[in-house]
Amino acid sequence: MKIKGFLVVAGIFATIASASAQKGVDNGTRFGSGEDSLRCLTNISLATSYAKVNNFSDAYPFWKIAYDECPASTKDLYLYGVRIVNWQISQETDPAKQATLIDDLMGVYDKRVKYFGDDPRYGKDWIVARKAQDYMRLKGENIDPKLMYGWLGEAVSEYKDKTDPLAVSLYMFASYKVMEKDESHKGKYVEDFLESSKIFDAEIEAAKAANDEKEVSNVEAMKADIERNFAGSGAADCETLARIYGDKIEQSKDDIKFLKETLVLLRRVQCQDSEVFFKASEYAHRIEPTAESALGMGKQSLKNEDFELAEKYLLEAVNLSTETDVKGDIYYSLALMAYNNKSYSKARTYCLQAVEADPAKGTPYLLIGNMYAATANSTSDDPVIRKCAFYAAVDKFEKARQVDESVSAEAGKLISSYRQYFPTNEEIFMHPDLEKGKAVTIGGWIGERTIVR
Repeated sequence: MKIKGFLVVAGIFATIASASAQKGVDNGTRFGSGEDSLRCLTNISLATSYAKVNNFSDAYPFWKIAYDECPASTKDLYLYGVRIVNWQISQETDPAKQATLIDDLMGVYDKRVKYFGDDPRYGKDWIVARKAQDYMRLKGENIDPKLMYGWLGEAVSEYKDKTDPLAVSLYMFASYKVMEKDESHKGKYVEDFLESSKIFDAEIEAAKAANDEKEVSNVEAMKADIERNFAGSGAADCETLARIYGDKIEQSKDDIKFLKETLVLLRRVQCQDSEVFFKASEYAHRIEPTAESALGMGKQSLKNEDFELAEKYLLEAVNLSTETDVKGDIYYSLALMAYNNKSYSKARTYCLQAVEADPAKGTPYLLIGNMYAATANSTSDDPVIRKCAFYAAVDKFEKARQVDESVSAEAGKLISSYRQYFPTNEEIFMHPDLEKGKAVTIGGWIGERTIVR
């Protein structure tokens, strides 16, 4: 009886000991229980101690035990785990083994999402963005864009205008890469761009409200980057956008928010002469006149050759606009319209207003120079004095080249072309009103002083 009783008691104690020692991964606790909780804490402590001094080789075995047995214990497992596995990848030369380690690294991110994805600051969207970033870095040209697109798209759908900005930026990159391989994705890529732009706009406003200038700058830079990529993607051709937005505009003709966003998009991709832009402008202008809608109405009037109405709308667009480059573009459009109607003085006035709004704009100076050259014969009865108009023309081409590098080549060609029409040395010598280095006033509508060469 005594022996039997002893065995029963021993069995009970063994059961209790076994029950009290359980891994966190098994019982859903942070550290586990009993001896396993002590084992977990010990391995975490040793792993982080080694990892902090970049001794990843010695850190790995302790980290792996804690990572497998108590994955919910601490975010440090993932902070240092990413570093440890990245180190392993860098040490591996066998491509197959390296590929396996990359998969392991992706698994570290996935496990962090599982156990810490609800972190208020570094949640699922933040984690997935860093996962995608590492994936791109390690895979290079061998990335699977659909895989990335799936990871990031899930985060964007879930977090919407609270999505980590890097996740949004990489989402657009992945969407573009999918489109490169599958043209049928073009329409979805455009929709992704619109959604991402809205998210960035909301985040910029939130950062401004919080007086976080660093974050404003960061998100604005990312937004500018996706806009540049979109404009050069090939998806933004006017025919595709017209097909996508034609019916949507009719269906949303009372939705001012949608109409405004559509007008901004169409302007960015230079589709302001499309029927879609005109229709969106018309509906938007009825509800809430803006620079975009007024510009659309002006372009439509211009297309219909109603120049008086076009000028009215374009001037309204200038007054409503707050963007200097947009103001410059509109004034330049007004200048071109006046030029085509041979209203040279008015065209020059609009050109000067264009460069006042956007001083880095060179095209207005080119237009003024071309008008001077085209009307040189009307400036004087004296054929030598008439040639002096080309001095004034070249002055404008030189100014264009000075302020705007993008027109430098064109300005250079015009300068070379019109210099040959300058008065010759003999003509200057024989002309009492001209002297090299001295000023001369060009007559007619030009009425400008320039220097004799």
